[in-house]
Amino acid sequence: MEQATTQEQRLAPGRRSGGGNALPVLEDGAWRAEQRSRSLERLLTLLGPLVVLGLWELLAQLQLIDTRFFPPPSHILSTLVAMVASGDLWYHVRASLSRIAIGFLLGAVPGIVLGLAMGLYRPVRALVAPLIGALMPIPTMALVPLLIILFGLGELSKWMTIATSVFFPVVINTAAGVAGIEPIYIDVARNYGASRWSFFTRIALPGALPVMFEGLQMGQAIALLTIVAAEMVAASQGIGYVIWTAYKTFQIARMFVGLMTIACLGYLFSLALRALAQKLTPWR
Repeated sequence: MEQATTQEQRLAPGRRSGGGNALPVLEDGAWRAEQRSRSLERLLTLLGPLVVLGLWELLAQLQLIDTRFFPPPSHILSTLVAMVASGDLWYHVRASLSRIAIGFLLGAVPGIVLGLAMGLYRPVRALVAPLIGALMPIPTMALVPLLIILFGLGELSKWMTIATSVFFPVVINTAAGVAGIEPIYIDVARNYGASRWSFFTRIALPGALPVMFEGLQMGQAIALLTIVAAEMVAASQGIGYVIWTAYKTFQIARMFVGLMTIACLGYLFSLALRALAQKLTPWR
């Protein structure tokens, strides 16, 4: 009886599996402290933007800032609601999302393949690394005229603009991820006679995934920057087009709606990639 009581005291109250088997957890005090810390972090995550927006609204209402250039958030929100209700915003968001998705795949997939090859095979790395080192510092927007000459003014030039910007961070981080694999795993695979395919799928790719996802995170951020700039140059739809035409017609609230939309898309993409990384790399 005393042993049963002692066992119960070692378990947090009320935290047992449905089958009746008790699972060891943190001590109740430590568990509550951790939950309070997480709640505080979530609160601060929401509080930061709300404070900025509230201060902005207050300064605008008090006429302490020029509302021609910085309209109050309430006015921007009403413009956002009107654009959503009319379907105008979704029309442009859909165009940008399709370009980002296709361009991201066109840049990320070859980047992953080439990065793995560079990390696994020294001759490939020796052949390709100088070219990547020479081309990577060139700003993507500086290549836009060349891409337009090669692929025209249609969608293909926009896809290739995004693909070019995504390719370099993905290939570099993937190669670095393969190079950072612990040598002991490579030795074990060789000693057990692993085939090239098994080595690729069980050693190289999983070992490169954490750093590879860092490259994908950078790539998606650069893709958003690139698509806005590309749509400002030559497009009749898309978020970049909205921002540029709103600026030229001095519809500043509409311009801020476009900027906020890009910020929200970037945040959602980042969350999606983090969730995917946690699912594919549970050991981290």
